[in-house]
Amino acid sequence: MNENETYYQQVQLPSGVVHVYAGPTLFRDLDYKVFEMANNNLQIPNQVYMSYTPDVHVGIGTCIGTTAVWNTEDGYVSPSIVGSDIGCGMRVHMTNVHKDELKDVKLRRKLVRAIEKYLPVEDHARGHFSDIRLEHVVTKGLHGLPKKYIPDGYTPRKATSLTHVERSKFTLDENVLNRFPEKIWHRSHRQLGTLGNGNHFAEIQAIEIVDENREIAEAWGLFDGQVVVMIHTGSRAWGGSVSQYCSSDMAKVMRAEGLGTADPKLQFAPLAHPLAQNYVNLMYSALNYAVVNRHLIAYAIREAGKDIFGSKFEMTTLYDLMHNYAWEEQHEGQSYFVHRKGATRSLPANHPDNPEPYRQTGHPALIPGSMGTASYIMVGAPGGKANFHSICHGAGRIRSRSASKRLITLDEFSASMKVGTDEEIVVNQRSLESILDESPQAYKDVDQIIESVVGAGLARVVAKCKPLATVKGAK
Repeated sequence: MNENETYYQQVQLPSGVVHVYAGPTLFRDLDYKVFEMANNNLQIPNQVYMSYTPDVHVGIGTCIGTTAVWNTEDGYVSPSIVGSDIGCGMRVHMTNVHKDELKDVKLRRKLVRAIEKYLPVEDHARGHFSDIRLEHVVTKGLHGLPKKYIPDGYTPRKATSLTHVERSKFTLDENVLNRFPEKIWHRSHRQLGTLGNGNHFAEIQAIEIVDENREIAEAWGLFDGQVVVMIHTGSRAWGGSVSQYCSSDMAKVMRAEGLGTADPKLQFAPLAHPLAQNYVNLMYSALNYAVVNRHLIAYAIREAGKDIFGSKFEMTTLYDLMHNYAWEEQHEGQSYFVHRKGATRSLPANHPDNPEPYRQTGHPALIPGSMGTASYIMVGAPGGKANFHSICHGAGRIRSRSASKRLITLDEFSASMKVGTDEEIVVNQRSLESILDESPQAYKDVDQIIESVVGAGLARVVAKCKPLATVKGAK
């Protein structure tokens, strides 16, 4: 038996095959609804490939943890296999601070309060970036920001803001933006540089390097005990509006083309159709918004860090990537249109799509855990080619928000966060009860998720990130 078979299953469904990357326990515990959803997804014409990562769980129209692939020439695009939070993804910044400098729980609390000063977290929060033009953000991505928001722009040797990202700018037909009413522009502008709620966060973490990949970690600038900042958020109201405004377009195309499945919430259209192209262009504008949003949150946290640690505090970009999107990729000389919904692209060393700084090592793949548990920094392995270089995007929910509030006790959550001890993971919320549905007990075991990814030969662990303090948006 191939050693990877334990972590990989081909599941034959009436409409086709879904490839599942999950260890035995995770596979056994999968909800039958994920396969119902896969069967519907496989009915979209001309599909080349579909897979699930080990954190897969039921979503709207499509499961979170899905990779779905078409040939570009006769492909389809599905807003359902992108998700409503277009461009949602991860960003990690390295600091020059060691975890020992944050041993005092009072100092961690002080840091969290400083972050809240620069990063609004209250409901309907307004970001502090009114001098940024939204039309530049959605059309030019990071290149649309004023120079003052690119803090390393004047030091080319240290510059990482524009180079250490999966994509700094998505080009689009700007005419499609005319359909958005003024209120959407206004709301989206106000939300620049804000987290939102749900599972979005900014977290202060401490690094533990895995010995067998220490050379890669050090090449990236990581060291044991290093404090890093991990950010998880997306395109806020702008991405939600793209999904909302394109929904009627997709419905029109599906009626005209006689398309559909048993799930009325699963939307898709031929990629070549003009209304489908409108969606693709608007999706790219949301991807631009998302990467800028994470960048601005990091900018705000950098300002807070200077308040606490002084002017010598540094916060350089390790990497920024997405896990909700669709775009064109080249695989084995063939052009494919690849969707990832709750799935992370993880390229190995020497893959031509790596950004130049990571060409020789492969780029960092950023995998968050649940609150109170470790997160991971990984790197792609050659075996990932079998899954179009897709890996997990996090821990994956096992309970709905309502069920979590009903079944998980506050004491269980508090114990997970080590409340009342010197090791407490400080949270900005005044009461843990308000975020009970984000407790670790609501999610799968992230260590099992990572074990599955490594066991399947898709990626390797470079570093483990242990939480020190977490900032969540209010509901």
